[in-house]
Amino acid sequence: MAIERKFVAEGVRKARVEKYLTKELKRAGFGGMDIARTPMGTQVTIFAERPGIVIGKGGRLVRQVTQELASVYGVESPQVDVQQVQNPNFNAQIMAERLANAIERGWYFRKAGQSIVRRVMDAGALGCEVIIAGKLTGPRARVQKFVEGYMKHAGEPSITIVQKGYAIAIKKLGVIGVQVRIIPPDAKLPDSFRVTEEEVPRQKPRRIEVIDVGEPAEAVDLPEEVEGELL
Repeated sequence: MAIERKFVAEGVRKARVEKYLTKELKRAGFGGMDIARTPMGTQVTIFAERPGIVIGKGGRLVRQVTQELASVYGVESPQVDVQQVQNPNFNAQIMAERLANAIERGWYFRKAGQSIVRRVMDAGALGCEVIIAGKLTGPRARVQKFVEGYMKHAGEPSITIVQKGYAIAIKKLGVIGVQVRIIPPDAKLPDSFRVTEEEVPRQKPRRIEVIDVGEPAEAVDLPEEVEGELL
């Protein structure tokens, strides 16, 4: 297999695994995953709001997930590790799932979107953006966006700093897509800087001699302004 085909196959496998985990671990507050190759096999780290549900009674659910990853999705020797999300308000995937659930329960989309943005910003995030697309108020689809704070949409910071989450809400009129983008408070933005004031020590005036013809020389201290003009 060519190296290009290998990278494409790995990306497709990762997307399929993430879709499977999002569906199976929805009740546990699935907050994303990370796949890394190790000498012992493949390390799959699952981030969840409620890790106990992911593990299951006696570890039954986590064993089932491990078997599915190996047999159905072709993950080589999967080793599943479950970690709890420290602050769910900064996890874009968890907030997207909450927003989709609120819309499914009958919340008005404006109220639900603004509530998520306000909750994320009150937690201390640098920026939050919520995009809701679909048949929101009628038979024609539309897009509604809610933005507050600072947000990056292009360049490397939009890939490495911005956290993205996506979920869907199934309504009678059709499927509504929900996208949440969050910049956490500890993000290091490349264009952020702080201006500080620094005191420059004043130099003592130099002592020069003024010589006048016919009178003895005397030494005087001149201020800096006059000294600069003389130099």
